[in-house]
Amino acid sequence: MPEVAVVNSEGAEVGKIALSPELFEVQADPSLIHRAVIDHLAKLRSGTADTKTRGEIRGGGKKPFKQKGTGRARQGTTRAPHWPGGGIVFGPHPRDYSVEMPKKMRRLANKAALSAKLAEGQLKVVDELKMDEISTKKLVKVFNSLGVEGKKTMLVVAQSDEAIRKSGRNIPWLIVRVAPSFCTYDLLNSDAVVFTKDAVLKVQEAQSK
Repeated sequence: MPEVAVVNSEGAEVGKIALSPELFEVQADPSLIHRAVIDHLAKLRSGTADTKTRGEIRGGGKKPFKQKGTGRARQGTTRAPHWPGGGIVFGPHPRDYSVEMPKKMRRLANKAALSAKLAEGQLKVVDELKMDEISTKKLVKVFNSLGVEGKKTMLVVAQSDEAIRKSGRNIPWLIVRVAPSFCTYDLLNSDAVVFTKDAVLKVQEAQSK
């Protein structure tokens, strides 16, 4: 059973916590992780791009010139695709870009990403993180003590905390997530992952169901 040191907000070790091997000792499957990332990025696409076909453009009902006698190719409408201002052929239309991915596969990808972070030494656990006031400076000081200041960091807390959220929103290299609501992309896109002790327990409980 893997263990990781638990530190306080000043970076001093205050104990250890046992981690679930079903969550933190999972063999990585690159194809599964790749699919989870594609699934996440696809859901971020709005899919609202739209172009008009020749049937959607106003006008063009009148024949631009007579059929014969002009020496030009016959034309039926100025809204055809080869005319300036005409319709677009095979242009984008509103669509859903999301990729279907079963819940079990998504969970397994999450577990593999967590295991990779632990194996690479990029996962830290802090006993508790409390902010008496909204202060970006104080929160940065905590991360400096943990040795992750300036790195792309994901902070995972057990429950939503307004002071932590508002203190961290001005830190460009930090994202805050409430356990267990984080995805494989969040993990892979972070150079360091910081869990509070309660958040680790909450994630382990949620993943065991």
